[in-house]
Amino acid sequence: MDDRIAETLCADPTMATLVDRHGPLTVEPAPDEFARLCTSIVNQQLSTASATAIHDRFLDCLGGEVTPSRVLAADEDRLRETGLSGTKVDYLRSAARAFRDGERDFTRQGFADTTDDDVVDALTAIRGVGEWTARMYLIFALGREDVLPLGDLAVRKGISQVYADGDDLDRVAMREIAEAWRPYRSYGTRYVWAEYES
Repeated sequence: MDDRIAETLCADPTMATLVDRHGPLTVEPAPDEFARLCTSIVNQQLSTASATAIHDRFLDCLGGEVTPSRVLAADEDRLRETGLSGTKVDYLRSAARAFRDGERDFTRQGFADTTDDDVVDALTAIRGVGEWTARMYLIFALGREDVLPLGDLAVRKGISQVYADGDDLDRVAMREIAEAWRPYRSYGTRYVWAEYES
């Protein structure tokens, strides 16, 4: 996290406290976009602990390398033994086909000149990739710096916890709070997550 980002975030006194408490956090592109998308699909609607355990078993099932060809070749029963539901296996295979068939380049380079909203539209055309998963992809696969994923329950609870002592805030209020973090809302989001999970 460079000085420009820290200066922007720390102009918000509440966020400055989080930056001081949690130290430098980063938003960087993933080395493998497909593997990162699979991680988000595995994590859908799971607690952090459950998601981590299932993802570790999923990785072992694929021999430590998450590629479209390995996901498509893997035995469905073995995938389900990792803790994945049949539905998530279908979603992972849909993503694998989308990446393998090359109808669209889903990499950082392929999306280099694409707006966040257009990336979300392209990703949500894949069966099993919803708004939440697409926003996670923007942050954790593509390293986009100005994403505010209010579809994430932990983000909403975290903002309410940090900025309203746990009282409910609507999404309009949350967007107003996050305006102070622009153009680095992904970083602000990471600090909210860090605080919420601590």
